[in-house]
Amino acid sequence: MSDYTIIAAGHGKAFRLGRNQRATIGLPEGPQVADMFAFAVPDLDEFLSTQHTRSCAQRLSPVVGEAFYSNRRRPMLAFESDSSPGAHDLLLSACDQERYTLLGHPAPHRNCVANMIEALAELGLKPPEIPGPVNLFENVAIGADGSLVIEPPLAAPGDCVTLRALMDLVLVISACPMDIVPTNGADLRPKPIFVERADQR
Repeated sequence: MSDYTIIAAGHGKAFRLGRNQRATIGLPEGPQVADMFAFAVPDLDEFLSTQHTRSCAQRLSPVVGEAFYSNRRRPMLAFESDSSPGAHDLLLSACDQERYTLLGHPAPHRNCVANMIEALAELGLKPPEIPGPVNLFENVAIGADGSLVIEPPLAAPGDCVTLRALMDLVLVISACPMDIVPTNGADLRPKPIFVERADQR
């Protein structure tokens, strides 16, 4: 048995995962970034950390067979499979209202930080701080001069990744609302994300 959820474009959702429970995160319509956060339970002060993951894995981008680590250097999520071309990002911060203001959109705009806070609030939880996300399916090119360029995702409709929880945690997925730069494709159109949770074994 499994639990299948569609997260609407530009919105977020939190999911409780028990140890060894799997979650598959994928693209029902096309290129789209899924900002991923994870918090240990019951102690939310331990959370998925991109800088600790880079340090422990000694890589700029995650690959199947490795793990995503917490700010206490403990493995939180095993990266079990990936049907996409494998472009994911561990460098960029989650979009927030300030990001859209800098891009010339000062009016309220949905964003991944707000999505994460709202999703946790639905479970009666509050993040101790705003961690950097794992940006699943985000394609960030690194120039020879060290510059970062956001390119359209390489992932296609139906592509997905599967993760296995290595501790009890809350997983938060935000279907990134970005519609100003090609984070979510050359069409600048945010799209939904699906999350399928398998029963624990």
